[in-house]
Amino acid sequence: MARKNYTDEFRQRAVDLYESTPGATLKGIAADLGITRGALREWVEKFGSGTTTAGTGPMPAAGRAESQASRIARLEAELAESQAEKLKLETERDILRQAAKYFAGGDELVNRFQFVEDHKDAYGVKRLCEVVEIARSSFYAWLAAAPGRAARAAEDAVLAARIRVLQDPAQGGDRAYGAPRITADLNDGVPVAGRVNHKRVARVMREHALAGIRLRRRVKTTIPDQTGRKYPDLIGRDFSIGEPNRRYVGDITYLPIADGSNLYLATCIDLGSRKLAGWQVADHMRTELVEDALRAAARNRGSLAGTVFHSDQGSVYASKAYAALCEQLKVTQSMGAVGSSADNSLAESVNATLKRELLEGRPAFPDQATAYRAVFRWANRYNTRRRHSALGQITPNSYETAYTATTSATLAEAA
Repeated sequence: MARKNYTDEFRQRAVDLYESTPGATLKGIAADLGITRGALREWVEKFGSGTTTAGTGPMPAAGRAESQASRIARLEAELAESQAEKLKLETERDILRQAAKYFAGGDELVNRFQFVEDHKDAYGVKRLCEVVEIARSSFYAWLAAAPGRAARAAEDAVLAARIRVLQDPAQGGDRAYGAPRITADLNDGVPVAGRVNHKRVARVMREHALAGIRLRRRVKTTIPDQTGRKYPDLIGRDFSIGEPNRRYVGDITYLPIADGSNLYLATCIDLGSRKLAGWQVADHMRTELVEDALRAAARNRGSLAGTVFHSDQGSVYASKAYAALCEQLKVTQSMGAVGSSADNSLAESVNATLKRELLEGRPAFPDQATAYRAVFRWANRYNTRRRHSALGQITPNSYETAYTATTSATLAEAA
């Protein structure tokens, strides 16, 4: 089932793919992405950079030649814009150079706020917040809370002095005392209302370098994951086609980059139609990666309520955050056995196919932007133009269209 509504992000990426592909045609790119040529032309006019992919220079305005006076005015405007951009970049460079020493240690966000406070008269709050990437509202909230922080800092200093006494052997203290014993000493004989919380004691001791002396312990290098959840295998290696939007499989694969870094691709594949319903690329393998892929599938399908999602027992799929998202989307989780690639072989096969077809024997993509564009085009082409043997050599979109038509006819006859 072809998608009718497209986000601005999808439109911009389609235009970027068209403009960055040498020799590309509107017809070819539109066919790969499953859209009409007219729609892509409209997006190029709206979001395009105004240059052709063949490098032939700016596109003429409405087909008319540019006059000499207009050309001079345009070039002067471009020069002024370039000079303004140069000045802006130089100012931002100077700001970042001065900010570097603020980020040497401590709380990074607080350091950014402090930097803005110390340099606001020279550069202005707006510019500084933009360069160090903080919200002005957050900075002003931090500034307004300064008196309260100062008061708490003074109280913490008094508490630190009391802790030093309790750790001073000359005054009957013990240098080996850590937060639990120090808390007990501080609260000994003190009414409940005046007691100190052990978390505050631990924080003050940490901030004032008052940690107690510790004996060295044996290091345990292998720590089993006790937080991950395990789910039964609801697929049972049954990867047969059938009704769309009922069963999904997914996996993560890496995309090697020439500079030695990696991007990571998470997929969400419809077993019924083999459609790549959702995917996401990122430079990390945190839970957000697989969450975004599942959300993309939910957006494209409209709803995933009542479906099953099958994966391996990777930590991101076993995380509480991912389980909460599945519960929110009314998706039932399924997992294969540990160490058994066959239990999720279809998802792994799709990943292998993607890298084999995009890299074409090369060891890596030249850069991250190229890798992302390649995946963007391949993922959409996979649904709109790539024939699948399991589907009788038709595309996932064609299969879903035919399945819907057959189901509707069957229901009509039954009625």
